[in-house]
Amino acid sequence: MSYKVIVGSNTDITPMVESISMRDALDQIAYQASVRLAVSTAKTLPDFTPGTPIRVSGVPFGKEEQLFPLLNPGVIWEAESTNSGTKRISLTLYDRMIYLEKSEDEYLFPKDQTATQRLQKYAKDWGITLGNPTDTKTKLAKAVYRSQTIFSMLFADLKETSKSGGAMYHPRMTSRGLELFELGSNTHVHELDRLIDVAQMRTLEGAVTKVKVLAAAESSNGKEVASKILTVEEKGTKELGTLQKVVSDDQVKTAKAAKKLAQSYLTGIQETFTVTAPDVNTIRAGDAVKLSGMKLLVTSVGHDLGNPGTMTLELATESSVKRRFYLD
Repeated sequence: MSYKVIVGSNTDITPMVESISMRDALDQIAYQASVRLAVSTAKTLPDFTPGTPIRVSGVPFGKEEQLFPLLNPGVIWEAESTNSGTKRISLTLYDRMIYLEKSEDEYLFPKDQTATQRLQKYAKDWGITLGNPTDTKTKLAKAVYRSQTIFSMLFADLKETSKSGGAMYHPRMTSRGLELFELGSNTHVHELDRLIDVAQMRTLEGAVTKVKVLAAAESSNGKEVASKILTVEEKGTKELGTLQKVVSDDQVKTAKAAKKLAQSYLTGIQETFTVTAPDVNTIRAGDAVKLSGMKLLVTSVGHDLGNPGTMTLELATESSVKRRFYLD
Protein backbone atom coordinates (compact mmCIF):
# COMPACT_ATOMS: atom_id res chain seq x y z
CA MET A 1 0.00 0.00 0.00
CA SER A 2 1.29 3.47 -0.86
CA TYR A 3 -0.04 4.90 2.42
CA LYS A 4 1.00 4.30 6.00
CA VAL A 5 -0.79 5.13 9.26
CA ILE A 6 1.19 5.06 12.51
CA VAL A 7 -0.43 5.38 15.95
CA GLY A 8 1.62 6.53 18.92
CA SER A 9 5.37 6.25 18.45
CA ASN A 10 5.59 3.24 16.14
CA THR A 11 2.40 1.13 15.94
CA ASP A 12 1.65 0.51 12.27
CA ILE A 13 -2.11 0.05 11.68
CA THR A 14 -1.89 0.23 7.88
CA PRO A 15 -3.06 -3.41 7.38
CA MET A 16 -6.37 -2.50 9.06
CA VAL A 17 -7.06 0.54 6.88
CA GLU A 18 -10.10 0.35 4.60
CA SER A 19 -10.21 3.99 3.54
CA ILE A 20 -8.59 7.36 4.19
CA SER A 21 -10.03 10.73 3.26
CA MET A 22 -8.58 14.17 3.98
CA ARG A 23 -9.95 17.70 3.80
CA ASP A 24 -8.27 21.10 3.76
CA ALA A 25 -9.82 24.55 3.23
CA LEU A 26 -8.94 28.22 3.55
CA ASP A 27 -11.72 28.74 6.09
CA GLN A 28 -10.34 26.10 8.45
CA ILE A 29 -7.00 26.01 10.21
CA ALA A 30 -6.42 22.30 10.86
CA TYR A 31 -5.98 19.61 8.22
CA GLN A 32 -8.60 16.90 8.81
CA ALA A 33 -8.50 13.20 8.03
CA SER A 34 -11.01 10.39 8.39
CA VAL A 35 -9.66 6.84 8.63
CA ARG A 36 -11.84 3.73 8.55
CA LEU A 37 -10.43 0.50 9.95
CA ALA A 38 -11.60 -3.10 9.72
CA VAL A 39 -10.17 -5.21 12.54
CA SER A 40 -10.21 -8.81 13.63
CA THR A 41 -11.92 -9.30 16.98
CA ALA A 42 -9.01 -11.51 18.01
CA LYS A 43 -6.45 -8.84 17.24
CA THR A 44 -4.94 -6.79 20.06
CA LEU A 45 -5.70 -3.17 19.26
CA PRO A 46 -3.47 -0.17 19.90
CA ASP A 47 -4.66 2.77 21.97
CA PHE A 48 -7.19 4.83 19.98
CA THR A 49 -8.02 7.14 22.87
CA PRO A 50 -8.68 10.74 21.70
CA GLY A 51 -5.52 12.77 22.18
CA THR A 52 -3.25 9.93 21.03
CA PRO A 53 -0.61 11.02 18.46
CA ILE A 54 -1.05 9.65 14.94
CA ARG A 55 0.48 10.31 11.56
CA VAL A 56 -0.47 9.60 7.95
CA SER A 57 2.13 9.31 5.18
CA GLY A 58 1.83 8.58 1.49
CA VAL A 59 3.82 8.30 -1.72
CA PRO A 60 3.42 11.63 -3.56
CA PHE A 61 1.72 11.58 -6.95
CA GLY A 62 4.17 10.72 -9.71
CA LYS A 63 6.87 9.57 -7.31
CA GLU A 64 8.21 6.12 -6.55
CA GLU A 65 8.16 4.42 -3.17
CA GLN A 66 9.18 7.41 -1.08
CA LEU A 67 6.75 8.24 1.72
CA PHE A 68 5.86 11.87 2.34
CA PRO A 69 4.22 13.13 5.59
CA LEU A 70 0.63 14.11 4.76
CA LEU A 71 -0.62 14.57 8.35
CA ASN A 72 2.22 14.77 10.84
CA PRO A 73 2.01 15.55 13.68
CA GLY A 74 -1.62 14.57 14.02
CA VAL A 75 -3.91 13.74 16.90
CA ILE A 76 -6.88 11.39 17.24
CA TRP A 77 -9.84 13.65 17.95
CA GLU A 78 -12.68 11.17 17.81
CA ALA A 79 -12.97 7.38 17.70
CA GLU A 80 -16.17 5.46 16.96
CA SER A 81 -16.51 1.68 16.77
CA THR A 82 -19.27 -0.55 15.36
CA ASN A 83 -19.61 -4.31 15.18
CA SER A 84 -21.98 -5.98 12.72
CA GLY A 85 -20.04 -9.15 12.01
CA THR A 86 -16.82 -7.25 11.31
CA LYS A 87 -15.58 -4.72 13.82
CA ARG A 88 -14.93 -1.33 12.29
CA ILE A 89 -13.38 1.74 13.86
CA SER A 90 -13.78 5.23 12.42
CA LEU A 91 -11.15 7.77 13.45
CA THR A 92 -11.35 11.53 13.01
CA LEU A 93 -7.89 13.09 12.96
CA TYR A 94 -6.56 16.64 12.88
CA ASP A 95 -3.14 18.18 12.80
CA ARG A 96 -2.21 19.92 16.02
CA MET A 97 -3.48 23.31 14.89
CA ILE A 98 -6.90 22.05 16.00
CA TYR A 99 -5.93 23.28 19.47
CA LEU A 100 -5.78 26.84 18.13
CA GLU A 101 -9.18 26.40 16.49
CA LYS A 102 -10.86 25.03 19.60
CA SER A 103 -9.21 27.23 22.27
CA GLU A 104 -10.15 30.74 23.38
CA ASP A 105 -8.20 33.47 25.13
CA GLU A 106 -7.63 37.22 25.24
CA TYR A 107 -4.60 39.07 23.88
CA LEU A 108 -3.43 42.67 23.75
CA PHE A 109 -0.84 43.28 21.06
CA PRO A 110 1.08 46.54 20.55
CA LYS A 111 1.25 48.22 17.16
CA ASP A 112 4.03 47.51 14.65
CA GLN A 113 4.13 43.77 15.28
CA THR A 114 3.85 41.44 12.30
CA ALA A 115 1.53 38.46 11.88
CA THR A 116 4.63 36.27 12.13
CA GLN A 117 5.53 37.67 15.55
CA ARG A 118 1.99 37.11 16.80
CA LEU A 119 1.98 33.56 15.42
CA GLN A 120 5.12 32.90 17.45
CA LYS A 121 3.30 34.06 20.60
CA TYR A 122 0.25 31.86 19.93
CA ALA A 123 2.42 28.83 19.20
CA LYS A 124 4.56 29.33 22.31
CA ASP A 125 1.55 29.67 24.60
CA TRP A 126 -0.05 26.50 23.18
CA GLY A 127 3.11 24.43 23.07
CA ILE A 128 3.06 24.09 19.28
CA THR A 129 6.40 23.70 17.51
CA LEU A 130 7.25 26.35 14.91
CA GLY A 131 8.85 25.38 11.62
CA ASN A 132 10.32 28.06 9.38
CA PRO A 133 7.76 30.86 9.75
CA THR A 134 7.72 33.21 6.77
CA ASP A 135 8.32 36.84 7.69
CA THR A 136 5.10 38.60 6.65
CA LYS A 137 6.93 41.95 7.13
CA THR A 138 3.76 44.08 7.20
CA LYS A 139 3.45 45.99 10.47
CA LEU A 140 0.03 45.75 12.07
CA ALA A 141 -2.00 48.12 14.20
CA LYS A 142 -2.55 47.65 17.91
CA ALA A 143 -4.98 44.78 18.52
CA VAL A 144 -7.26 44.11 21.47
CA TYR A 145 -8.64 40.60 21.16
CA ARG A 146 -11.28 39.77 23.74
CA SER A 147 -12.51 36.25 24.37
CA GLN A 148 -12.39 34.46 21.02
CA THR A 149 -10.63 31.53 19.40
CA ILE A 150 -6.91 31.74 18.70
CA PHE A 151 -7.71 30.88 15.07
CA SER A 152 -9.95 33.95 14.73
CA MET A 153 -7.17 36.15 16.12
CA LEU A 154 -4.56 34.65 13.81
CA PHE A 155 -6.82 34.97 10.79
CA ALA A 156 -7.56 38.61 11.73
CA ASP A 157 -3.80 39.23 11.73
CA LEU A 158 -3.47 37.63 8.29
CA LYS A 159 -6.45 39.56 6.89
CA GLU A 160 -5.00 42.85 8.13
CA THR A 161 -1.69 41.92 6.55
CA SER A 162 -3.37 41.43 3.18
CA LYS A 163 -5.56 44.54 3.47
CA SER A 164 -2.45 46.59 4.26
CA GLY A 165 -0.77 45.56 1.02
CA GLY A 166 0.95 42.37 2.11
CA ALA A 167 0.57 38.93 0.61
CA MET A 168 -2.13 36.41 1.50
CA TYR A 169 -0.95 33.76 3.97
CA HIS A 170 -2.48 30.63 5.47
CA PRO A 171 -1.14 28.64 8.43
CA ARG A 172 0.04 25.09 7.76
CA MET A 173 1.29 22.39 10.07
CA THR A 174 4.20 20.51 8.51
CA SER A 175 6.54 17.87 9.89
CA ARG A 176 8.90 20.80 10.64
CA GLY A 177 6.23 22.59 12.67
CA LEU A 178 3.70 25.39 12.24
CA GLU A 179 4.44 27.70 9.32
CA LEU A 180 2.81 30.43 7.25
CA PHE A 181 2.31 29.57 3.59
CA GLU A 182 1.98 32.35 1.02
CA LEU A 183 -0.96 31.49 -1.21
CA GLY A 184 0.05 30.38 -4.69
CA SER A 185 3.76 30.09 -3.81
CA ASN A 186 4.03 26.31 -4.30
CA THR A 187 7.08 25.44 -6.38
CA HIS A 188 5.33 22.92 -8.62
CA VAL A 189 2.01 24.06 -10.09
CA HIS A 190 0.01 21.01 -11.16
CA GLU A 191 -1.76 21.11 -14.51
CA LEU A 192 -5.22 19.58 -14.09
CA ASP A 193 -5.55 17.72 -17.36
CA ARG A 194 -6.90 14.26 -16.46
CA LEU A 195 -10.32 15.40 -15.35
CA ILE A 196 -13.27 13.29 -14.27
CA ASP A 197 -15.73 16.15 -13.92
CA VAL A 198 -15.68 19.97 -14.08
CA ALA A 199 -18.42 22.38 -12.97
CA GLN A 200 -18.21 26.14 -13.48
CA MET A 201 -20.25 28.72 -11.59
CA ARG A 202 -20.54 32.37 -12.68
CA THR A 203 -22.61 34.73 -10.57
CA LEU A 204 -23.06 38.37 -9.57
CA GLU A 205 -23.64 37.25 -5.98
CA GLY A 206 -20.78 38.78 -4.02
CA ALA A 207 -19.71 41.04 -6.89
CA VAL A 208 -18.71 44.66 -6.15
CA THR A 209 -18.60 47.30 -8.87
CA LYS A 210 -18.41 50.43 -6.71
CA VAL A 211 -16.62 51.05 -3.41
CA LYS A 212 -16.92 54.00 -1.06
CA VAL A 213 -14.23 54.22 1.64
CA LEU A 214 -15.10 56.30 4.69
CA ALA A 215 -12.91 57.70 7.42
CA ALA A 216 -13.67 56.62 10.97
CA ALA A 217 -16.89 58.32 12.10
CA GLU A 218 -16.47 61.31 14.39
CA SER A 219 -18.93 63.52 16.25
CA SER A 220 -18.87 67.32 16.49
CA ASN A 221 -19.99 68.95 19.77
CA GLY A 222 -21.89 65.81 20.65
CA LYS A 223 -23.75 65.80 17.33
CA GLU A 224 -23.51 63.07 14.74
CA VAL A 225 -22.01 64.19 11.45
CA ALA A 226 -21.69 62.49 8.11
CA SER A 227 -18.58 60.35 7.65
CA LYS A 228 -15.81 61.82 5.56
CA ILE A 229 -15.44 60.11 2.18
CA LEU A 230 -11.82 59.23 1.45
CA THR A 231 -12.39 57.83 -2.03
CA VAL A 232 -14.99 56.36 -4.37
CA GLU A 233 -13.82 53.81 -6.94
CA GLU A 234 -15.85 51.94 -9.52
CA LYS A 235 -15.36 49.37 -12.24
CA GLY A 236 -17.97 47.65 -14.38
CA THR A 237 -21.03 49.64 -13.29
CA LYS A 238 -22.18 50.22 -16.89
CA GLU A 239 -22.02 46.54 -17.80
CA LEU A 240 -23.12 44.96 -14.53
CA GLY A 241 -24.99 47.69 -12.68
CA THR A 242 -24.08 49.38 -9.43
CA LEU A 243 -23.24 46.98 -6.61
CA GLN A 244 -21.76 49.23 -3.96
CA LYS A 245 -19.82 48.36 -0.85
CA VAL A 246 -19.10 50.89 1.90
CA VAL A 247 -15.86 50.33 3.80
CA SER A 248 -14.89 52.01 7.04
CA ASP A 249 -11.47 51.04 8.31
CA ASP A 250 -9.77 52.75 11.24
CA GLN A 251 -6.34 51.93 9.81
CA VAL A 252 -6.93 53.80 6.54
CA LYS A 253 -5.81 57.39 7.03
CA THR A 254 -4.95 58.71 3.56
CA ALA A 255 -6.70 58.94 0.20
CA LYS A 256 -3.89 56.90 -1.38
CA ALA A 257 -4.35 54.03 1.07
CA ALA A 258 -8.13 54.26 0.68
CA LYS A 259 -7.84 54.05 -3.11
CA LYS A 260 -5.67 50.95 -2.90
CA LEU A 261 -8.07 49.31 -0.47
CA ALA A 262 -11.10 50.17 -2.59
CA GLN A 263 -9.56 48.72 -5.74
CA SER A 264 -8.95 45.41 -3.98
CA TYR A 265 -12.69 45.12 -3.34
CA LEU A 266 -13.68 45.69 -6.97
CA THR A 267 -14.59 42.29 -8.35
CA GLY A 268 -17.12 41.76 -11.10
CA ILE A 269 -18.68 38.44 -12.02
CA GLN A 270 -17.64 35.82 -9.48
CA GLU A 271 -16.30 32.66 -11.11
CA THR A 272 -15.53 29.41 -9.32
CA PHE A 273 -14.77 25.88 -10.47
CA THR A 274 -15.38 22.50 -8.90
CA VAL A 275 -13.08 19.83 -10.28
CA THR A 276 -12.97 16.09 -9.69
CA ALA A 277 -9.78 14.42 -10.87
CA PRO A 278 -7.34 11.59 -10.11
CA ASP A 279 -5.78 12.32 -6.74
CA VAL A 280 -2.66 14.41 -6.32
CA ASN A 281 -2.28 13.78 -2.62
CA THR A 282 0.07 16.67 -1.85
CA ILE A 283 -2.26 19.46 -3.07
CA ARG A 284 -3.35 21.69 -0.18
CA ALA A 285 -5.72 24.64 0.21
CA GLY A 286 -3.92 27.78 -0.96
CA ASP A 287 -1.90 26.00 -3.64
CA ALA A 288 -1.92 27.29 -7.20
CA VAL A 289 -3.02 24.91 -9.95
CA LYS A 290 -3.63 25.30 -13.67
CA LEU A 291 -6.94 24.53 -15.35
CA SER A 292 -7.18 24.99 -19.13
CA GLY A 293 -4.26 27.41 -18.97
CA MET A 294 -5.75 29.48 -16.12
CA LYS A 295 -3.82 29.80 -12.89
CA LEU A 296 -6.26 29.37 -10.01
CA LEU A 297 -6.04 28.97 -6.25
CA VAL A 298 -7.40 26.00 -4.33
CA THR A 299 -9.96 27.20 -1.77
CA SER A 300 -10.77 23.69 -0.56
CA VAL A 301 -9.68 20.16 -1.37
CA GLY A 302 -11.00 16.74 -0.46
CA HIS A 303 -8.76 13.72 -1.01
CA ASP A 304 -10.05 10.16 -1.14
CA LEU A 305 -6.73 8.36 -0.90
CA GLY A 306 -6.24 5.16 -2.83
CA ASN A 307 -4.50 3.49 -5.76
CA PRO A 308 -5.66 5.46 -7.65
CA GLY A 309 -7.58 7.88 -5.47
CA THR A 310 -9.68 10.87 -6.41
CA MET A 311 -9.80 14.48 -5.30
CA THR A 312 -12.38 17.24 -5.44
CA LEU A 313 -11.09 20.79 -5.69
CA GLU A 314 -12.84 24.12 -5.27
CA LEU A 315 -10.96 26.72 -7.32
CA ALA A 316 -11.11 30.50 -7.70
CA THR A 317 -9.05 33.37 -9.05
CA GLU A 318 -6.60 35.19 -6.80
CA SER A 319 -8.75 38.36 -6.74
CA SER A 320 -11.83 36.35 -5.82
CA VAL A 321 -9.96 34.56 -3.01
CA LYS A 322 -8.72 37.86 -1.61
CA ARG A 323 -12.19 39.39 -1.74
CA ARG A 324 -13.88 36.35 -0.17
CA PHE A 325 -11.39 35.33 2.52
CA TYR A 326 -9.10 38.29 3.25
CA LEU A 327 -11.21 41.44 2.91
CA ASP A 328 -14.63 40.64 4.34
